Amino acid sequence: MLETANGEDASEREMAKVLVADDDPDFVEITRMILELHGFQVSSAMSGQDALAQMRQEKPDLVVLDVMMSYVLDGLEVTREMLADAELRDIPVVMVSSIADSPYADMFPTDQPVSVSAWISKPVQPDTLVSTVRRCLPRPTSN
Repeated sequence: MLETANGEDASEREMAKVLVADDDPDFVEITRMILELHGFQVSSAMSGQDALAQMRQEKPDLVVLDVMMSYVLDGLEVTREMLADAELRDIPVVMVSSIADSPYADMFPTDQPVSVSAWISKPVQPDTLVSTVRRCLPRPTSN
């Protein structure tokens, strides 16, 4: 029997599917471990294009998306492409970034709306990650 961190039987309920898109393999692995410990199914992508391809192949319930991947604003381009795609536009996005603390901070478009459900700054605290993912899921989960 697979139990989540709070002792629930994960096999007795549907597990939400979360796609983690980030080019930092350490961040992806740590995020995967945290989310799986709390009963989520996790897949990963190392670039925006890979994330879009995976979303189109098997639609996740939520995407944790880094702003800076293959290029500085890769994550923002992914959200724009998601909005333009009727199959993807309703998937919630939790954007994670350390751009505010990087030399690229002035490249971030502050005058344009960004379609995301929530923002989390790196480094991400595990409890903040889990509570934000739960809050942003389109349907209640019991994890």
